[in-house]
Amino acid sequence: MPKCLLFDCDGTLVDSERLGNIALATKFKTLGITLDADELTSRFSGWKMANILDNLSNEYEITLADNFTSSYRELVAQLFEADLKPIDGIITALDQLKQSKAVVSSGPMSKIELSVRVCGLTKYFGHNMYSAYDIEIWKPDPGLFLHAAKDMGFSTDQCIVIEDSAVGIEAGLNAGMITLFFNPDNEENFNPQAISFQSMEEIADLINEEIC
Repeated sequence: MPKCLLFDCDGTLVDSERLGNIALATKFKTLGITLDADELTSRFSGWKMANILDNLSNEYEITLADNFTSSYRELVAQLFEADLKPIDGIITALDQLKQSKAVVSSGPMSKIELSVRVCGLTKYFGHNMYSAYDIEIWKPDPGLFLHAAKDMGFSTDQCIVIEDSAVGIEAGLNAGMITLFFNPDNEENFNPQAISFQSMEEIADLINEEIC
């Protein structure tokens, strides 16, 4: 019986992936480099920001200013405050799911808290928010999920991971947890061990009936 649900944030709880990559493309445009936000979303979903910037810096043979990341995050915060929305159906799903819940994200805590607040999700998670930056372990390493489960007092077999990225799914499976792949575009499953589903309208029945 699952007792704890560990949700990724970007692209799983909140529709933030494209906004974050619009900000990234905007910042690179000031450097004379044109990037496509949709391509960035597909390419780097779930990645650690430092690794994304290292990858792009090497690809375009540029050196980013020391304040690039902080100015990027300022722009992301502005876009989130103005336009961030919860994933379709997630509020209804969270209302139906009575298990303990946490947000487990590769993003910094300030971004997690902003996302959850702007989208009206705070009441579902309270202080159960875990950032890779706080323990310096990033997906696909399973350590972040293991840390969250332990901190909340649950064993791995009592936890379910809900993710939308390849690195997140790998982390959940490597943690020994049932892992659900939120797959709204019905893409090829990253890993057949993960359970793919297309709509948040399905998740309550999937967890409460089929998995149980």
